[in-house]
Amino acid sequence: MNIWGAMLKMTGWRVDITAPRRDKCVICVAPHTSNWDFVLGLAAYRSLGREANFLMKKFWFFWPLKYLLYHYGGIAVESRKKSGKSLTEQIVADFNRRDYMNLAVTPEGTRSRTDAWHTGFLYIAYGAKVPIQLGVIDFKNKIIRIADEYHPTGDATADMAAIKRYYADKAAWARYPEKFTTA
Repeated sequence: MNIWGAMLKMTGWRVDITAPRRDKCVICVAPHTSNWDFVLGLAAYRSLGREANFLMKKFWFFWPLKYLLYHYGGIAVESRKKSGKSLTEQIVADFNRRDYMNLAVTPEGTRSRTDAWHTGFLYIAYGAKVPIQLGVIDFKNKIIRIADEYHPTGDATADMAAIKRYYADKAAWARYPEKFTTA
């Protein structure tokens, strides 16, 4: 057991990641109601010897934190005006040039209650031609799960509806259930 697994075990958390190990995939994580989601998700993935990337506002990539964020897979998100490309185009290009990329995203895009989930992760999966693994951080039972995989159809409306249906009964597992909705 590595340090990540030991930390989770000491705090009573279990890892149940049974989705196939992929060289390239998007990992959709919901509900996202707490900063602990990031810490627990990172620890769970690392406990299995896997690495994942994550998106974070460039604002957070300041000295000395930026070195830690980059080391653990952080991708600093520039504003569109500065880069000239959309974020989706940037990430799809990253997928195409790398041999390994597992990108963890929170479709809500916020820890606050919102039913307006972002579709960017779907367009990244379409452009990169990768599956979406469905992750849940279950605070109620102290389990980090990635058990199911979704193969997007290319129809963003239908794909988002299917993914929201998957998460519809998982509000009780959120750190703050009142902050989660798929409605």
